[in-house]
Amino acid sequence: MSEAAMEPGQGGSAPLPASCDMSEVGDWIALLKPRVMTLVVFSGLVGMLVAPGALAMHPVLAFVAILCIAVAAGAAGAINMWYDRDIDAVMRRTAKRPIPGGRIAPGAALAFGVWLSVGSVTLMWMATNIVAALVLALSIAFYVFVYTMWLKRRTPQNIVIGGAAGAFPPVIGWAAVTGDVTLVPLILFAIIFVWTPPHFWALSLWAHDDYARAGVPMLPVTAGARETRRQVLIYTVLLAPLGLLPWAVGFSSPAYAAVAALLGANFLRHALAVLRDSQDEAGRSLTKDAPAKACFRFSLTYLFALFAALAVDRLAFGP
Repeated sequence: MSEAAMEPGQGGSAPLPASCDMSEVGDWIALLKPRVMTLVVFSGLVGMLVAPGALAMHPVLAFVAILCIAVAAGAAGAINMWYDRDIDAVMRRTAKRPIPGGRIAPGAALAFGVWLSVGSVTLMWMATNIVAALVLALSIAFYVFVYTMWLKRRTPQNIVIGGAAGAFPPVIGWAAVTGDVTLVPLILFAIIFVWTPPHFWALSLWAHDDYARAGVPMLPVTAGARETRRQVLIYTVLLAPLGLLPWAVGFSSPAYAAVAALLGANFLRHALAVLRDSQDEAGRSLTKDAPAKACFRFSLTYLFALFAALAVDRLAFGP
């Protein structure tokens, strides 16, 4: 429809208000960090699927629980973007986000995040139980106050400690079904917790300039590329046996253990390649086929495949 046809008094309807602009809707969705939300929702879903009694849970309540996990993750992301709007503005990969881009006011983004946080926790309590709601609230608080406001700008250990924020979803999913937190969800928590440093440090090796420009003390900025590559390997060595723990405690079958061992060995192969690579030293930029980039991509495959294998194993062989 032409602009003239939409003008009042010329036989057309009035123009749509700016609030209906789909690009603005896209900006509000971008505040929720939908790509991060994908992994959060998936790991929360796996926590639900492997919990005792999962198949007896009403499908509507299960859907609401997953929705609450997704909304809570998005709420924390929106508050994170509000707080980090100053450093986002100077980093190439974040400068076009809605707040530094001037498309959403900081106060509106903060209110959006706070209301979604309160709503998601309240709905989780009403739909499932108090334990799931409290762990969900803890996950939001940890990401906002511990990681974003306290650790991120103060210490290169921000990702190590702050990684706990992303490790809560399987615990929340389990608690939504059972109303408690036992050993198995804590193992899933530990897997994501230890997975986060090699995953994120592999990314930070090729986003080094952005973090240095913004003054964020990521490990490559404070300790250099060589030490970062060494830490990627150390944490991957710790992660590989952790992936076998569900089998070691009798929660999964040897089929899962075989998949976990294969994935862990492949992750170690990528981490060793990162350790041996030195093209990121002396300020040189990484090439498209750099081992750090391949390691980052595989780290995503690793976690998705490991958790999917556990879910399939429990559905196929579990009690």
